[in-house]
Amino acid sequence: MDSAARDYPPGDLRVSDADRDRALSELSEAFQVGRITADEFHQRSEQALAARTGNDLTALLADLPRDRGPSTPPEGGPATPSTAMDRALSVLGARRVMVASALGATIFAAVAATNALSSGPTLAQRKFMQEVAARQGLSIPLPPSPGFDWVGTVTPAAVAVLFVVLIIFLHTTRADRA
Repeated sequence: MDSAARDYPPGDLRVSDADRDRALSELSEAFQVGRITADEFHQRSEQALAARTGNDLTALLADLPRDRGPSTPPEGGPATPSTAMDRALSVLGARRVMVASALGATIFAAVAATNALSSGPTLAQRKFMQEVAARQGLSIPLPPSPGFDWVGTVTPAAVAVLFVVLIIFLHTTRADRA
């Protein structure tokens, strides 16, 4: 690979500190993904810091694929995070969403179950509420028996199912990346 392909000064032109830093970043990426060993990384890092010309840096990286970065996707594939830290933060974020979704699904499932099993106030309770209102000077008719609360049962149950689907989706997409 020539220096122009890696955007280093060509040939024997002097390199800058920024060029050396970019070379160190490429070496670090190669080490993180397992292309070079710790000893090779240490040796090449020292050589990169001592490099004076574009040829010096190019020789260090000649046997390594060019770093694509997060914005340039591999041929035929989606963009991937460029560093181990980006990947770790992505996994951590997915885990947090999964935990929050599990908590939400549990709460909504409990609300749905409570509404499904609740029969509403009894006749005696409804008469008591009417008497309390009458003592306050309010005249209200006896509230009707509510029956089964379909909306209060089905809506939270549907939300709980959506949370479970989100958890399954996140779990399968994380497994595909591993």
